[in-house]
Amino acid sequence: MCGIAGIIYKRGTGPIGRDMARMLQAMKHRGPDSTGYALYGEPGEELVMRFKLADPVDTRDFSFSERLARSVREVESRLAKIGATIDRIDGESEYAYRAMFRYDGELKPLADYVEDVPGAEVLSLGHSLEIVKDLGDAATVSEQYRLDGFAGTHAIGHVRMATESDVDIAGAHPYWAYPFSDIAVVHNGQLTNYHQWRRRLERLGHRFQSECDSEIIAVYLAQAMADGASLETAMKQSLADLDGVFTYLVVTGTALGMAKDEMAAKPLVLYQGEDIVALASEEGAIRAVVDREIDTYDPYEGEVMVWSR
Repeated sequence: MCGIAGIIYKRGTGPIGRDMARMLQAMKHRGPDSTGYALYGEPGEELVMRFKLADPVDTRDFSFSERLARSVREVESRLAKIGATIDRIDGESEYAYRAMFRYDGELKPLADYVEDVPGAEVLSLGHSLEIVKDLGDAATVSEQYRLDGFAGTHAIGHVRMATESDVDIAGAHPYWAYPFSDIAVVHNGQLTNYHQWRRRLERLGHRFQSECDSEIIAVYLAQAMADGASLETAMKQSLADLDGVFTYLVVTGTALGMAKDEMAAKPLVLYQGEDIVALASEEGAIRAVVDREIDTYDPYEGEVMVWSR
């Protein structure tokens, strides 16, 4: 079933981590297996990389701590070798990390070099995007990663019920649009031409860390924008190119967008106020962060909408 949500503040910053956690927790019944956040803080000169070196199940291995320590040192060494100037690498959980560094080169070689470390996966990479995802409901993940204190401008999130893949972090949303900076997607539905588009994008040099069709959408949109399309144009083209029944949310460093396929079978409720725009699979998720009487509506079939800061 799953549930998706998005929010963007029209002016300034706000408690984006707290608000997204409240929205997602209100949809816990739609997906208790894992929860993911794509959060945007104020962009800085440094790159922020969220990555994991293992999955929760790996912590049961008696040699886990020793292997993890070696992997952290190897990631740090590889960042330095590729030309990054590291500010800090912080452990966010037993297996997930947040690195801040300066780097002027292309992101693809850097991400590939880090992911060559056994067990490593780059979850996000950019100047403002930070993807956090793990097993459990929204409140559990928010507490584990201390997201209540995350201030920012916009975000999307996802609660997942695993139906076609394992309950693990690799199968959790959102997905970073590797190797493009600051682009991520969450999605509810199913693409029927997933394998066709995966092969096309792989021929262009893209890698995929999961079998999830949401990852395809993220890279598809980012590639279209890299080829010169605006976000809105890329999204409109996606409705013609991607087959299936789906609703998705996409975020860039400055925008939040939504798209519904021509059948509009997957729900999405929208609220537009003077201070925020909020979207979710259920109205209750929006009411979890807007404490006044509001009017909401469902976007139409085949509709694309984009809000920019």
